Amino acid sequence: MSILIVLLCIAFLVVLITVFKINPFLAFLVVSILTGFLLDIEVAKLTTSVQKGIGDMLGSLVIVIVSGAMLGKLVAESGAAQRIASGMMYLFGSRYIHWALMITGFVIGIPLFYNVGFVLVVPLIFSVAYRYKFPVVYIAVPMLAALSVTHGFLPPHPSPYALVGIFKADVGKTLLYGTMIAIPTVILAGPVFARTLKRIDSPLPKTFQPNAVADDKLPGLANSILSSLLPVILIALTSSGIVTRIAHFFLTIPFLNIGNTLRRFLGNDFEVTISAFLGDPVIVLLFSLAVATYSLGLRSGMNMKKIMDIYSDAVKDIAMVLLIMSGAGALKQILIDSGVSNDIATLLGGIDAHPLVLGWLMACVIRVCVGSATVAGLTAAGIMAPLIPSMNVDPNLMVLSIGAGSLMFSHVNDTGFWLFKEYFNLGIKDTIRSWSLMETIVAIVGLFGVLTLNAFL
Repeated sequence: MSILIVLLCIAFLVVLITVFKINPFLAFLVVSILTGFLLDIEVAKLTTSVQKGIGDMLGSLVIVIVSGAMLGKLVAESGAAQRIASGMMYLFGSRYIHWALMITGFVIGIPLFYNVGFVLVVPLIFSVAYRYKFPVVYIAVPMLAALSVTHGFLPPHPSPYALVGIFKADVGKTLLYGTMIAIPTVILAGPVFARTLKRIDSPLPKTFQPNAVADDKLPGLANSILSSLLPVILIALTSSGIVTRIAHFFLTIPFLNIGNTLRRFLGNDFEVTISAFLGDPVIVLLFSLAVATYSLGLRSGMNMKKIMDIYSDAVKDIAMVLLIMSGAGALKQILIDSGVSNDIATLLGGIDAHPLVLGWLMACVIRVCVGSATVAGLTAAGIMAPLIPSMNVDPNLMVLSIGAGSLMFSHVNDTGFWLFKEYFNLGIKDTIRSWSLMETIVAIVGLFGVLTLNAFL
């Protein structure tokens, strides 16, 4: 009976968001409280569970997501993203321009949130289409596929980073595995699939082409790439153990005597402690933001007030994302406190399917019904997380499996669908044929990538 209640409540969540157009944060709160009542959680403890779920979710996310949003906004406003794009186009030339756009989308997509990235790259796509006379959808899909994959697969993007916390995964391993899966996924969903879209005719509207920053005012290419990718570089270095070895080298130099001093405060494993501290995503993002504030801001002639205004705007852009995540955290806590996870575990134990496939499928269904990749990923994770200990599955791969499923078949209930349709002036049929199928390819290839890695790990 408890499983039926959960399914009905999730269905009610879908109805509230899709039919009645209720804000997802409010819908999550209403459904969380309703689910708690129906699952016989004591009234006195019900609000406590909701508050704990919200607090636990935001406590581990808010610094990373806000810092990441600020970094991404600065990358966009400083012209660093434009510099990366122009550099890639110069390197690849017109013949391989769709590959240049794919790589540019991947690099830009790592620090930028999807909606910000989308609006940023669309003028670039139009300008390339004008210059090289290519069908605009043909060159748009590779770049947008890369943006979509980074949004769904790679921390520190909100959804994958939240899933890392929910499943107690390792952010470095998730980033490494996610990159390994993302590369073939982007290639198949981008340049390869785009070859089938050359006949889609889309006029080039001038409305969505803001003035580009003059080349002489753009930051340098090396500076732009390093500042944008610094969080990924630092996480990779700490996860690989390089930072630990460097710390060990410097801290064991006899005449400096630093090691003995730190050993008294941090213990014998102080190198590991320092590496863990430096590799924490919060420290990585704050350090990267500090570097970018100088390298892309102050060094480019911006004053501190303008930089802080950019950061304030960035927080406004992702405020609702944080609220949606907190609402999903409330529902997750209700499912945990009610003990319904044990009933779900019993049910899933009788299904002859791999746990990674189950997580992916659950995210797919919610995504298609609700339209939001973030809502789909977090809702599926809230159901699957309590079952991980009994499933003998790598939590890092579960993050990626659900992330892939959360991108399945974007259609009319997804804002990304309408962004693509309206910006490129397409009909519903052509939007489904291009955008929706591209997202479906990302989801399916992503699952195959996860299962392939699982076979070798």
